Formats: sequence, structure tokens, C-alpha cells
Amino acid sequence: MLGSKRKKNRHSKAPTVSGRPGGQLYRILLRLQTAAMVLAAIVLLGTAGFYGLGPSDVSITDALYMTLITITTVGYDEVIPIETLTSRIFTGLISISGFGTLTFLFTSLSVLFLERDLDETLRRRHVEHEIKKLSGHYLICGFGRVGRNVGRELKATHRHFVAVDPDETMLKAQLERFPGLLYLAGDASDDDLLFAACIENARGVFAVTGDDSLNLMIALTSKQLNPKARVVARCQEVRNAPKLRKAGADAIVSPDFTGGMRIASAMVRPHTMSFFDEMLRTEEGWRIEEIPLPESTPTFELQRLPPRSEHYMVVAVSTDKDLLYNPSPQQSVSSGDTLIVIASPEGRARVEQAINAFNR
Repeated sequence: MLGSKRKKNRHSKAPTVSGRPGGQLYRILLRLQTAAMVLAAIVLLGTAGFYGLGPSDVSITDALYMTLITITTVGYDEVIPIETLTSRIFTGLISISGFGTLTFLFTSLSVLFLERDLDETLRRRHVEHEIKKLSGHYLICGFGRVGRNVGRELKATHRHFVAVDPDETMLKAQLERFPGLLYLAGDASDDDLLFAACIENARGVFAVTGDDSLNLMIALTSKQLNPKARVVARCQEVRNAPKLRKAGADAIVSPDFTGGMRIASAMVRPHTMSFFDEMLRTEEGWRIEEIPLPESTPTFELQRLPPRSEHYMVVAVSTDKDLLYNPSPQQSVSSGDTLIVIASPEGRARVEQAINAFNR
């Protein structure tokens, strides 16, 4: 199963606000180019017209001068007399079209100078719009080294998340590695910022900053705003773990402790660790997943699920009383049980769809 054909990860598109075709900057530059070409055409037309309408001793420079003072409406002395009806109509048309084009050109230039602010405004609006559409997503509070690794795992398993970190420059720098990244810059323990990240619809919160006290505040605030959200907190000092648990953290991970256990396992059970390492490296996103059965799920046998395939296999069933390994197809499960499967994102989705169909 792990050797199945690899598929490329599909990423959501980022907002088109850059200089590429379709982007906001591209449209501004296109308007500037068009306005400049139209203005040049009007200057050439005006010069030729004044040269033809003027007396025989008129020079090209006189005609160009007349065109420029007409377009800019500066009102200097006329070197070519405007006396006939034809010359007056021509001058009026050149004045209106030229001044309008010149105004449009300078307006576009002003927009170009303000494009950086416009780009940021459009990006924020896009992010806010996309976040409002999320449900069952995750919040990664602290997008440093640990937070980015959490993000890579969620991305590999096709789970949506919002990154929250006070360092906006760092967040912008991650757009290359995380195309379409949804992020908010600010204090992750702030109520308004968490509401902006739609914590009320979130499935879980990762409090993974490098500061235990801040992680404690994030866990406490998150539980107050959404008691149903699962909170996993990073703990630098093991002695702070009880405080984080009292603050509402459902799970606490100490990188030092976990790293020590990982090093020991690499020594005493190398093949098992190689199995897990290979699973994490596959581009298909194979993982050992938990699929809880909702309360409304009726009792059914595992054989009613989609047949075991290259996309998933059930390896255990967790009940209130026991953990059943390698269950048979005739094993009955019901609401409150949890299926433990080895699956790709596609396999996990198939099982979840089948379970949802039982609840209809």
C-alpha cells in the first residue's frame, strides 16, 4: 500500500494581487501603458494638426508647443493663431482628450505608488474571506520551527489550518513553502484574533510557541471561546505540564521528552521506527488515523464499510472498554467507538463518507 503511485499535492491558489497576468499590479501597469500610448498618439495627432492648420511659416516645434500647452491647459501665449472654426474645434478636441488622458495617467501612477498598501489590503480581505468559509479546521498558534512542522503534517494530510504568529514578516516568508497559506499576525491569546481565525468553528488548537506561559494563556483562552476544540500544547519545562493541563490543554507535548523517547526507540526498535519514518515521508500522506463514530451512528459491521483497498485498512477499534486489534469484518461498532486505520487522505475521506451515509 505504501508503494502505490505517488500523487502531487494540490495546493489552493493564492490571491492574484501581484504583477502576473490577472493580478492587481498587472492591471495597473496595463492601464499605465495604455494611457501612455494614447497620450503619445494625441501629441502626435495634435502636432500634425497644428502644423497643418497654421500659417506657412509654422515649424514642427511650434506645433508641438501648441499641443503641449493645449493638453496641459497652462494658458501660455499661442504661437499659432486659433481663428478659424476648424482650428477651434480641433483645439477643443485635443484639449479634452489630452487633458482626460493625462489625468488618467497621473491617477494610475498614484495608484501604482500606493499599490503595496492596496496589495496588502486585498490580501487581508482574501484571507478573511477564506477563513470565514472554514469549518473543522485547526489553529496553529506559533508558526516557528515546531509550528511549521505541524503545518506540513496538516498540509500533507489535506487538513485546513490557520497560522497565527506575531511576526508577520516571517509569515509572509512562508508563502513559498505553504502556497495559499492562511495566516493572521498578532497575539494568539487575544480573543479578537482567535475569533478572526474562526475558533468557534475550529476542531483543534495547537499552542506551540516557545513560551510556556503564552501557551498556557492560549490554551485557557481557546477553551473559553470553544470548549469543544481539542487543545494540544507545547511544554518546554516538564514541571509546567500540570499547569497547562489545568488551563485546559487536552494533550501536552514536551519536545525534549519526546525527542529522548524517539532516540531510544531508534536504538531498540529500529525497524518499527523506519516504518513510521517511511510513512511520514510518502507523498501520498499515509498515516495512522483515528475516525470517531458520531453519537447518531447506528450499530453496523465493519464489512459494510468500503472494501479494504490500497487506500485504507482498519487495524484496530477503540471502545469504551477495550482496544480491539485487527478486527474481523463481522466486528460490530457503534456510536462512541473509534476506528484506527492506516489510510491515505483519500481513504480516510471514503471511510468518513460511508459513516456519514449511515447517519442519514
